[in-house]
Amino acid sequence: MKRPKITIVGAGNVGATAAHWIASKELGDVVLVDIMEGIPQGKALDLLQSGPVEGFDCRVIGTNDYAATENSDVVVITAGLPRKPGMSRDDLLKINAKIVGEVTEKVVKYSPKSTLLVVSNPLDAMAYVAKKASGFPRNRVIGMAGVLDSARFKTFVAEAANVSVEDVHGFVYGGHGDTMVPMTRFCSISGVPLETFLSKEKIDQIVERTKNGGIEIVNYLKAGSAYYAPSASVVQMVEAIVKDKKRVLPCAVELDGEYGIKGLFVGVLAKLGTNGMEQVVELQLNETEKTLLNKSADAVRGLIQVLEGN
Repeated sequence: MKRPKITIVGAGNVGATAAHWIASKELGDVVLVDIMEGIPQGKALDLLQSGPVEGFDCRVIGTNDYAATENSDVVVITAGLPRKPGMSRDDLLKINAKIVGEVTEKVVKYSPKSTLLVVSNPLDAMAYVAKKASGFPRNRVIGMAGVLDSARFKTFVAEAANVSVEDVHGFVYGGHGDTMVPMTRFCSISGVPLETFLSKEKIDQIVERTKNGGIEIVNYLKAGSAYYAPSASVVQMVEAIVKDKKRVLPCAVELDGEYGIKGLFVGVLAKLGTNGMEQVVELQLNETEKTLLNKSADAVRGLIQVLEGN
């Protein structure tokens, strides 16, 4: 049986760590591509040589040539500049839009049937750029943000409630930024509502910490940004697609009227399988949740208007 082929664009911390997770899980053969000569080749060879120790047989190659990515099943786009202290995701907008647009055109040339998973920031706007540059239908361009933001949310809940992270179930909606919406009403610990374990004040603190989860790490690192959790999050999405798992995960997808939003990439629950994003799971939101989601969508819309020059 032919193994899936997974291309990762960008051999920095997020891309290289994603390659590590993918190889260790034997999800498919990995192509690590980057403009820096020697970097993808060296990292790929190093990772390949860990196979005899870790016991995986995936092929891992590094390249500067997009021809090597031909016929990829999934393409993960991590290319772009990372945030630095004092820099918002929005500051990266136009710089990374150019980068993401260019790499999307290159990967699509060689893999016209692939599914694109966008990780570059500002995430929701970069997913929009990738869809526009690729010409792909909406099911084959998906942004990774919700899985990461939800992982942070669940980590903080588990920590505060002193329970296993495995028993915390919850997700985050909206854009990948300050307007994200941790959906506390739907959060539970082994099916028991979150309010049973934590006070409203504590839950509100967790919501705010989740919104600032990325910048908290940036401020610690001083140079660079998070990469363990972001790479693990995108690999969960890769696995859902290549194994056709039909996972229902929080993802940035282009909405087509769901939640009253159209033409924007916004984080919602979606079913992922071999056809990419196979279904948007539309929940019945209360008025507060609708207001917060619309506010988040407006923030994404503002980014798109800047990109479009409006």
